[in-house]
Amino acid sequence: MPDWIPVLPPGDAPLYERLLEALRADIASGALAEGRRLPPQRDLAHRLGLGLGTVTRAYAEAEKAGLVQAHVGRGSFVRGVAPRPAAEDLGPINLSQNIAPIGPGGGRIAQTLARLQRRPDLLDNLAYAPSAGLETHRRAFAAWLSRTAGVERADWRQLICCAGAQHALSLALAALCRPGDEVLCEAATFPGARVLADLAGYRLTGVAMDGEGLLPDALDRAAANGAKAVFVLPTLQNPTGRIMSAARRADIVAVARRRDLWIIEDGIYAVFGGEALPPLVDLAPERTIHVSGVSKALAPGLRVGFLLAPPGELFERVVHAARAQFYAPPNFGGLIATQWIEDGTADQIAAETVAETAARVEMALRIVGPAIETPASPSALHLWLPMAELEAERVAGRALRGGVDLTPPSAPIVAPGLTTGLRICLGAPRDQVELERGLRVVAEALAGADERSRSMI
Repeated sequence: MPDWIPVLPPGDAPLYERLLEALRADIASGALAEGRRLPPQRDLAHRLGLGLGTVTRAYAEAEKAGLVQAHVGRGSFVRGVAPRPAAEDLGPINLSQNIAPIGPGGGRIAQTLARLQRRPDLLDNLAYAPSAGLETHRRAFAAWLSRTAGVERADWRQLICCAGAQHALSLALAALCRPGDEVLCEAATFPGARVLADLAGYRLTGVAMDGEGLLPDALDRAAANGAKAVFVLPTLQNPTGRIMSAARRADIVAVARRRDLWIIEDGIYAVFGGEALPPLVDLAPERTIHVSGVSKALAPGLRVGFLLAPPGELFERVVHAARAQFYAPPNFGGLIATQWIEDGTADQIAAETVAETAARVEMALRIVGPAIETPASPSALHLWLPMAELEAERVAGRALRGGVDLTPPSAPIVAPGLTTGLRICLGAPRDQVELERGLRVVAEALAGADERSRSMI
């Protein structure tokens, strides 16, 4: 078996950290299997052109992290991953939670924490931030919006830091609406928006959709009743995964201007959408609040969100809502995201997450087949299975009996009868092996029988 020759990731981190990162990544991917003997430190140093001390420290840190085990006189060997519990002990396979795969960002956190110690502004993050967030974070997040979502108007001075995109949506609604106000949205929408509306007393009204999402004519008719705002996901709409064309976006903006509607644009899935289309905030900056975050692209537990609001009175209302709800945004999640954005790690993780998601989409299409609506992007985090409401409930029930948890069919539905179906989320399973098991259960559920009931025959 040929010796391991790692490819060190780019960056300005110390060489031993980059070597450790390469080792961690190759173990996670399976390129270095359990029991594999690593090259002697002196040999690896010679091959990579590194100092012996650099390789020695990387091996030592790897042993501390539990990645390898050293045996005097024999060398260092890759340690196996702790055996996972049997599938039946893990509970249902989670295809209901719309999160990104955790793997790509997980291996970098130790190196990131080491880099944070060298930041001159580290202690600034122990104090209260201004209610809109620290300037360093706001600048980084504005740059991220520009790079990943094509937001040309991503002015950091109009950006407000939040504790996740859900929180950003809460602030946007609080600044625009009062209890009892009507808010328009797609007929099937992000379930978190429904939860927010129920809590705050906003009246959500679902608007008809087609293969591109929200229909302009239907929005125009619904807005005639005096609605305050429309909440819309133009890119990889949740739950359907549809993407608005540039022409459709322009039509939606025209309706909003004619009806004096505020637009709340959710751009959280932009990094998965493929070719960038003009965001609504660039088409109608005077009446659009753009909300987003990094948890979908970088790590689900990194609850870092942000919103862009037009300058002037509305921006001040959002800052006032932020001050009332949490006084100042939490700093340390924002600091990690800022570090990753500044040193290029965020771009690497996002690219790996998109590639992993694309592999999962391909698997889903192969296993579940034509029941899935053709994805608008090859790297969509969620897929849509259009079907009647009753059949969706039955399929979800059969899948749950087979050990797979799907999003309740009623969770995203605002206007029953206009859009119904099942959402399959691909990111929560810990690896593709678990995802494949779950997808096969879904395929069986669609056929009318789950695997467990078949095994009992």
